[in-house]
Amino acid sequence: MFAATVPVMAQQPAVNSAQQPAAEVASPQAQAAQQLEAARKNLERLGDLATQAKDDDSRLAELKVEVDAAAKQIIGISVATRPRLDEIKARLTELGDPPAEGAPPEADVVTQERKRLLAERGEINALTGTAEDLSIKATKLSNGITATRRALFSNTLLKHTDINGSMVMDAIAAISLERQAFTRTVGSWLTFAWNFKRLQLLSALFLSLCAALVLLAVTRRVFFPLIDREAVSEEPGYITRLSVAFWLTMIPTLAMGVFASTSYFFLQVFKVLRPDIAPIISVTLAICVALMFVSTLSNAVLAPKQNAWRLVRVSDRGARLLVLSIFAMTVVNGLDYLAGTISEVMGSPVVFTVVKSLIASIIIGLILMAMSLIKPIVPAGETLDAQGRPWPRAIKLLFVLTGAALIIATLAGYVGLARFIATQIVMTGAILVTMYIGILTGKAVAKQNALADTVVGRYLEKRFGLGQVALDQAGLAAGLGIYVLVVLFFIPLILLQWGFQIADIEAWAYRIFTEIKIGSITISIVGIFAGILMFAAGYVITRWFQRWLDGNVMARSRVDTGVRNSIKTGVGYLGIGLAGLIGVSAAGFDLSNLALVAGALSLGVGFGLQNIVSNFVSGLILLVERPFKVGDWVVTGTTEGFVKRISVRATEIETFQRQTIMVPNSLFINASVGNWTHKNKLGRSDIPVTVSYNSAPRQVMDTLLQIAAAHPLVLKNPEPQAVFSAFGDATMTFELRVYLADIVNGNGVRNDLRLAIYERFKDEGLGAPFPKEELEPEPLPPGPESDAVAQQGGAAGPAETAQPAEEAFKRSGTQRRPRRVTVDAVGEKD
Repeated sequence: MFAATVPVMAQQPAVNSAQQPAAEVASPQAQAAQQLEAARKNLERLGDLATQAKDDDSRLAELKVEVDAAAKQIIGISVATRPRLDEIKARLTELGDPPAEGAPPEADVVTQERKRLLAERGEINALTGTAEDLSIKATKLSNGITATRRALFSNTLLKHTDINGSMVMDAIAAISLERQAFTRTVGSWLTFAWNFKRLQLLSALFLSLCAALVLLAVTRRVFFPLIDREAVSEEPGYITRLSVAFWLTMIPTLAMGVFASTSYFFLQVFKVLRPDIAPIISVTLAICVALMFVSTLSNAVLAPKQNAWRLVRVSDRGARLLVLSIFAMTVVNGLDYLAGTISEVMGSPVVFTVVKSLIASIIIGLILMAMSLIKPIVPAGETLDAQGRPWPRAIKLLFVLTGAALIIATLAGYVGLARFIATQIVMTGAILVTMYIGILTGKAVAKQNALADTVVGRYLEKRFGLGQVALDQAGLAAGLGIYVLVVLFFIPLILLQWGFQIADIEAWAYRIFTEIKIGSITISIVGIFAGILMFAAGYVITRWFQRWLDGNVMARSRVDTGVRNSIKTGVGYLGIGLAGLIGVSAAGFDLSNLALVAGALSLGVGFGLQNIVSNFVSGLILLVERPFKVGDWVVTGTTEGFVKRISVRATEIETFQRQTIMVPNSLFINASVGNWTHKNKLGRSDIPVTVSYNSAPRQVMDTLLQIAAAHPLVLKNPEPQAVFSAFGDATMTFELRVYLADIVNGNGVRNDLRLAIYERFKDEGLGAPFPKEELEPEPLPPGPESDAVAQQGGAAGPAETAQPAEEAFKRSGTQRRPRRVTVDAVGEKD
C-alpha cells in the first residue's frame, strides 16, 4: 500500500512542511506525547507551588484539587490511546506471525505493514508507560499535600507557647502600636474612598441597602406565616413550635448572609476595598452573620419572652441567663477572630495574637463555669415562671469540666487548641442544635395529618383550597425537603468549622455526585438525575405529540377511530422507547453493556416471563394487523362486548352489562375471535318465528316481509328475507332475516320487529308466532269416581264436563298432576 502511493506523491508539487496544517502533520501518538509532556510540566509547577505554600492550608487545598484534575487528565490521555491499540492488535492477529524458517516468504506489503504496526504499538506502549509514571507522580504529590495539611492542622492545634510575664508585657506594649496602625490604616482608607471613590462607595452601600430591603420584603411576604408567633392564638403544638423555631433561625440568618455577601460583592466590584482592608471587612461581615445565627437560634429554642414557644422545659429566668451566656460567648469568640485578623493585617507580633486568644479562651471558660451555677430546671407540675432548680449533676459537672479544661489548656500554653475548642463549643454546638431541630421538624411535618394542624397548613388550605390528601402529600414533600436542606447546608458548615477548606468540600461534592464507585462500576448521581430529566422530557414530548397528532392531523383527516388508536399507541411506544434510550445514555450507561441485560432478560423469559413477552408481542401484532380496533364488537370464548383499549399486556373489553374485562392479547392471537364490525358495521339479524300447522305458510312469509319493509332501519338492499326453516312436531318455524347498516343497533331493531310481528299476527288471526302452553289434568285412576265422570262426560261437551269432573276429584280426595299441552290459535290440543 505504501509503495503504491509513492509514484502518486512524486507527481505532486513540493509543499513546504511548515505550510501544512498541524492536524495533518502530527499523528495521534505525537499529540498524546505533547499532552503528556505538558502534564509533566504542570505537575512540576504544582509541586513547586505546594512547597512554597506549605504553611497556607487554603492554598494547599486548592493545589490538591488541581493535582487531582491533572491526574484525571493523564489517565484520560492514556485511555484515549487504547482503541487504536486494540485496532493494532486485531490487525496483527489478522496478519499472523512471520513465516518460519524454510517456509515460503510472505509479500513485502504484509511485512512492511507488520513492521509499521509493531512500531506504532511500541510507541503506544511507551506512551502508556509514561502516563502511568506521571499518574503515580501525581498521586504521590496529592498524598504529600494531604499529609502536609494534616501536619499543619496538628501543629496549629498542638503548638505550645510559653506563658510568662515577659510575653504579657510585650503584648501590652504592642497594643498601642497596633491601635495606632489600625486607626491610621482605616482612616487613610476612608479618606481615600471618600475623596476618590465616593460615587462607588455610595453606590455599593445603596445597592447593598436595596438588596437588604428587597430581601426583607420578600422574606416577610413569603415566609412570615412560618415565623409569626402572634398568628397562633391558642397554645402552639410541638410541631408548630419546632417548625417556627427552625424557620425563625434559618430565615434571618440567610437574610443576613445574603446581605453580607452582596455588600462585600458590591464593594469589591466597585473596587472600593483595598487589599489590607478587604480581610477585615470580610471577617466583620462573617462575625455579624455568626452573631445573628447564634442569637436567633438561642431565642428560638429558649424563647425567653414567650415561654409557650419554648422547646426545652426551663424557667423564664434560666432561659434569659442561658441566652445571655450563649450570646456573650459568641461575641467574645467573634471579637477574638476579628482581633486576630487585624493583627495579621497590621503585621503585629505573634505574641500579641497569642495573648488575645488566651484572654478570649479564659473568658469563655469562665462563662461555661458560670453557666453551671444557673438554676433553670422546672419540676413537673410547676409553671415556667417559678423559681428554677440547679442542673442535674452530670450536666453541671460537664460545664465545670469543659470550662476548666479550656482555662488549663490556655494557661499550659496550648492556646491554639483552647481557641479551637472554644469555637467548636459555640459554633458547632449551635449548628448541631439547628440540625437536630430541623430533623425533628422534618419528621414531625412528614407525619400523617400533621401539616393540616399548623399555621402553614391552614394558610395553604385557605389560600389554595387544598384537601386533606393534598396537605398530607405536601407535608411529606416538605419533610423530605427539610432533610435535604439540613444535610446540604449544615454538614458543609461543620466541615468548615473543623478545618476543612471550601476546595475540599467542592472536590468531595463533585466526587459524590459524579464518581461513586462500586467495584468496577462508576455511578454518577448527576448523570442519573440528568437521565431521569431527559426521560421525563421525552415522555412529556411524546404525550404531547400523541395528542397533537390525534387531535389535529388525524382528526382533520377523518381517519378511522381504530387506525387513530393504533397510530397513537405505536407513536407512544416508539417515543417512550427513544426517551428511555436517551435517558440511559444521558445517565452515563454504556448501551453496549445492555447485551448483558438482554441475556438476563432472555433467561427470565425462558423461566417465567413467557406470558408477559407473549402478550406484549401479541399486542404489537394486533396493533399492526388490526384484526379489530377500538370500538369493534368482538366475541372470543365466553366474552362478548366492545373493544375499549388495546394496551401492552391485555385488551380492555366492555360487555353489554358495562362490565370491563381484561383479556390477555395472546388469546386473541391463539384463539378464534369473532368481529361483528371488522370491515364495516353492515350485518344481518335473524328473528325465528314459530306457528302452528293451521297457519298458511305463504301468508306468514308475506306478513313477515311487510313488517320488515315497514321498519326504517332495515335495509332495502340487501332486501329482507323470510325463510321457512323447519318442521316441528306441532309447529312450523320461519326466520325473518333483515340487514342493518349498523349491527350495533340490532337489539333495538329485533325488539321492534318482534312487537310488530305479535301485533300483526294477532290482528290478522294468524297462528300465534310461538307455541302456546296450558295445564290439563291427567286422567283419573280406575274406580267408581272415574266411571261416573266418564259416563257424564260422554254425553256432555268439554265445558259441561269440567265442573262434575272437578267435583268428583274433590270428593275422592285424589290429587292430580298437571300436564303441559300445546294449543294453537284455534284451540286445538297436542
